[in-house]
Amino acid sequence: MPAGTPKPPATKGEKTDKQDAEGNTVTMKLYLESLGCARNQVDSEIMIGRLTEAGWALTDDPAEADTIVVNTCSFIESAAQESIDVILELAEYKQQGACSRLVVTGCLPERYRTDIKKSLPEVDIFLGTGAFDRIVEAVARPRFSHGCLLPDPNESILQSQNLPRRLSLPHLAYLKIAEGCSKTCTYCIIPRLRGKMKSRPAEDILAEARQLMSAGVKELVLVAQDTTAYGADLTPPDDLSSLISRLALLNGQGGACDAEPWLRVLYGHPESIDNSFVDAVAACSNICPYFDIPIQHASPTVLKRMGRNYSPDDLYRLFEYIRTRVPDAVLRTTIIVGFPGETNADFDMLLKFAEDVHFDNLGAFVYSDAQDLPSHRLPDPIPANVAKARYHELMSAQVDISTKNNSRYIGRIVRVLVEESLGNHLYAGRTPFQAPEVDGISYINGATLPFPLKIGDFADMRVTDAMEYDLMGEALCMS
Repeated sequence: MPAGTPKPPATKGEKTDKQDAEGNTVTMKLYLESLGCARNQVDSEIMIGRLTEAGWALTDDPAEADTIVVNTCSFIESAAQESIDVILELAEYKQQGACSRLVVTGCLPERYRTDIKKSLPEVDIFLGTGAFDRIVEAVARPRFSHGCLLPDPNESILQSQNLPRRLSLPHLAYLKIAEGCSKTCTYCIIPRLRGKMKSRPAEDILAEARQLMSAGVKELVLVAQDTTAYGADLTPPDDLSSLISRLALLNGQGGACDAEPWLRVLYGHPESIDNSFVDAVAACSNICPYFDIPIQHASPTVLKRMGRNYSPDDLYRLFEYIRTRVPDAVLRTTIIVGFPGETNADFDMLLKFAEDVHFDNLGAFVYSDAQDLPSHRLPDPIPANVAKARYHELMSAQVDISTKNNSRYIGRIVRVLVEESLGNHLYAGRTPFQAPEVDGISYINGATLPFPLKIGDFADMRVTDAMEYDLMGEALCMS
C-alpha cells in the first residue's frame, strides 16, 4: 500500500511500455528481489514506489519480468555470497524468460566497486547505496548499460516522507530514522557502505508515521544502523527518547495500553543507549517493551579489539536498569564468536554473561573475515572448527534459556498481531515481545471463535504451550 505524496509520472525518455506481437502497447513489467536487513527493505519499498509512479507494473514472477532488480546485502561473507547466488539465478531469465535488463543495487556494488563488473558480466547496471534515487533511469536508459553508479553515500539525500513507497505488508512498516553509522567497530563495513550517521529531522519522521498509520499500519518498527544514537548529529541535537515519546502520542489515545499502532525499536547500541530512552519506553505502553541491543561480546579484551567502548560491568548495569524500570522488558542481543584473539577464557566469560543475563532472544554469528576490514589485520585468527564449536555451545545454552523464558507465558493472556492464516482455524502472529523476521512466532487456534481472524488485526490469545522460540495458544477476542 503506497505511502507518501504522489510523484510525477515518468519523465520524457523513460520507456515504461512496449509492443506485443499484435502491435498493442503493453506496460513493461518489473520484478524486484530484496535481500538483507529491514533497512534494505525500506530502500526496496521506496524504489518500488518510484518505479510504479514512473509507469512500471510489478510482477511476482521473474519469468515474466522485462526488467529484474536485485537489492543486495554484503555485510558479511555469507550475505555477499547469497546476493551473488540470487543474481546468477535471476540472470537465467535473460535467456529463458522475458528479461532484457538486470539491475543490481545496494551494498554489494558499493563494497566491491567497479571490480564487480568483471565478476558479474550478466548485470547491465550496478547502483551503489548512494544511487537509489537513480533507479528509474537505470532500469530504462541504455546509456547506463554495463556500468556502475557509485556516488559517495555521504553526499546522498536522506529519505523523506515525501518519497513514494509501496509497503511489502499493509500492517507492518519499518520507519528508517537515520542512515549510516559513525562508529568504528573493527569488524564492520557499514560506515564505508552507508556513510557517516545522518539523522532525519523529527518532524519529517512524524509526518511519515502519520501517513503510515493513516494507511492502516498496525506496527511501526524504528530502524537505523545505530538507532539509539538518533539525533546527536542534528542541529540542535535531538534524541530517541524525545522522538519515541512524540510518536507514541500520534494515535490520539495518549499511549493507552490497547492503542495502535505498536511502536518497536530495533538495533540499539550499548554506547548510545541512555536511561532517558528506557524511561520513555516505561512511560509509553504502546511502545513494545523490547530492547534489541547487540553487545557482540562480553570479554573486555575482545570488546577492545572490536572497537566497542564499554565493559562487561557497563552491560550488567544497563540490563539491570532496563529490567528495573521495565519489569516486563524483553532483551534481545547479537553476539560474534571466533573473533581474532578470542581465547577459551574469553569465550567462557561470554557464555557466563549470556547465562547471567538470561536474554530472551539471542542471535550469534561466527566472525566473518575480509581483507577490507580493520579486524583482518589483527593477530591470532581463530580456526573455523573452533569458532563453529563455540557457536554451537553458545546457541545450545541459549535454547535452554529461551525455553525457560517462554514457559513463563503459559496461562497468560497476550496481545497478538495476526499475520498469516495457516488453514484449519490456525493462524500465525507476533506478540509485542516477538520482532518480525528475527524472533519466534505465536500460533493462534481460532477454532472456538464464531468468526475468522483477520490478517493485520489484533487478537487476545491465552498461551497454552511454549517452545524454545514459539508460543501456542487459543484466541479469545478481537480488538
